[in-house]
Order: sequence, then C-alpha cells, then structure tokens
Amino acid sequence: MTTSQAEAFYEREAEGRFLPTANTRGPWDADSQHAGPPAALLGLAVEQRPGGRPDMRVARLTYEIMRPVPIRPLTVTTRVLRAGRSVELVEASLTPDGGQEVMRVTALLMKTAPDSVPQVSPGRQVPGPGVAPAKAFFPVPWDQGYHTAMELCFAAGSFLETGPATAWMRMGVPLVAGEEITPLSRVLTAADSGNGVSAELDFHRYVFINADLSVSLHRHPEGEWVCLDARTMVDGAGIGLAESALHDEKGPLGRSTQSLYVAARS
Repeated sequence: MTTSQAEAFYEREAEGRFLPTANTRGPWDADSQHAGPPAALLGLAVEQRPGGRPDMRVARLTYEIMRPVPIRPLTVTTRVLRAGRSVELVEASLTPDGGQEVMRVTALLMKTAPDSVPQVSPGRQVPGPGVAPAKAFFPVPWDQGYHTAMELCFAAGSFLETGPATAWMRMGVPLVAGEEITPLSRVLTAADSGNGVSAELDFHRYVFINADLSVSLHRHPEGEWVCLDARTMVDGAGIGLAESALHDEKGPLGRSTQSLYVAARS
C-alpha cells in the first residue's frame, strides 16, 4: 500500500515493527509525524504487552517526547517495570530505523473489579458532537496528514482563533491497518492536540512545542468521539502549560496536560 492509498495511520510489518503512512504527517514538517498517532501506538503496545492481565486497566500514561518522530519505519519495545497484585508499571519506547529513541511512555495500570465500589462521576458537561459545527483545520501546506485523517467539530472556539476551545475529535482511519481501534487509542490519538486547539499565541509568530504529554483516565472511554475541553497558559519566560478535560459522549473521563516550550519564530 502506498502512502497515497493509506487507509490507516500505520501498517504492521512484523511484531513490534510498524510503517507509518502519510496520515501521520503533522502540520509543521512534511517529514515528521503529529505526536498523536505515535502516542496511540505506544499506548497500544502497553495494552498488548505479553502476559498482560485482563483485569488491569490503564490509569495514567506519561510520555517524554525527545525529538520529532520521523515518517520512517518504527520499532516499538515494551517492558514491565513492576508487576504487582493491584498496580502494574509498563514502559514502551519508539525508535525509528537508523535513529535514536524518539518517544517513551511510562504507563500505570490498576486492577479493576466492576461494581466493587460506588461510582462517582458527573454526566455530560459539554455539548455533544451532534450539535457542534465542523470547522476547518488551520492551513497546512500538504494534502494528506493528521489534519485529513481526523474529523473535528468545535462546541466552542476553533483552530483559527486564539483562546480556550472545546473540540470533538474522531479518527477517520484505524490506528493500524486491518486492526480494530481500541477505546484507549481513540483518546491518545486526540489528546496531543490540546495545545493546538487552545492556542493563545499566533501560530505564525510563535512556536509552542510540547515536550511531554500526560494522560490520566478515571473511566474507560466509550464511543468514537473524544472531546478536548482545552486551555493554554504561557509565562513570559517561555514556558507554557496546556491542559484538557477529556470527555466522551457519556461524560468526563480524565485529563491531559502538556508542558510547552514557547518562543518567537526566527
């Protein structure tokens, strides 16, 4: 399958080895991926870890983004750091052919026991995707990429205006060709967009690059749509923070944060 015919973000070439398609391309560099798809790929590796227990569920994922993820074949390695009775710690790493490690995640999983405690969680707090209008992605100089592989609609704000925004996102293609999309993959493919949808500074004058991503989930996601109720804060010294309340159509399910390097464009 050529990139022009790609119907997924990745193709699985072998166990632990993946070929990115043009759908992974980010908005800033034609040779680099948007961080959402590789974050989801690492999350999938955690879910599919050898010997994984079905009663363990991801509660938190913390990503370090060491350098841009190139659109080149990728190798994913996974190891269990701690395997306890109630808590498990798993690490997964992403390395391109001929390169250094580009992204790493440490995932905290917790044992689940359905209906063992009272559920405390509010209902829907943001307008659903059915009433949120579709709005354009900001201008991107190539025809295919993350911006065309994701469906977006905004309950508040947009990519083309600054300030807080409430954006619903849905994957238009599978994460891996021929494989079913997991609920966790849907969240992780979207979560890295928080700093983009809630930008406080002009894209053309400033860069605000996230060097990390942390996602905490108190509930298992449901449905195809993921909402980012996002806002960004920036200090004049050049450090920012983007935070997003994460929702599905049922209601809140967690939060994500991104530490931002902020600078004027040269």
